[in-house]
Amino acid sequence: MEPYSQTPEEKDARLWAIAKKRAGFKRDLVTYIVINAFLWLIWLFTNRNHTYSGVPWPVWPTAGWGIAMVIQYFEAYKYPKENTAEKEYEKLKQKENK
Repeated sequence: MEPYSQTPEEKDARLWAIAKKRAGFKRDLVTYIVINAFLWLIWLFTNRNHTYSGVPWPVWPTAGWGIAMVIQYFEAYKYPKENTAEKEYEKLKQKENK
């Protein structure tokens, strides 16, 4: 559980929201790496004595979860909703002034 459920008074609310998203992404990235490493180790140790010529099953959870991680990365670092809304607001404001 996060120590702050609301924005501390001395912090900027917008920056605090972005910081929380980025911290959440970093935490989730570590979880992704640890869990997927564990899945690949399970596959490695249970598949040692078999000749397998297909796609290893850990590819599917790794790929699916990886897509979700890419989306979360873009939401946290590249296109935060607040930033996107601000840009759209500025565009509309400029159109209105013309």
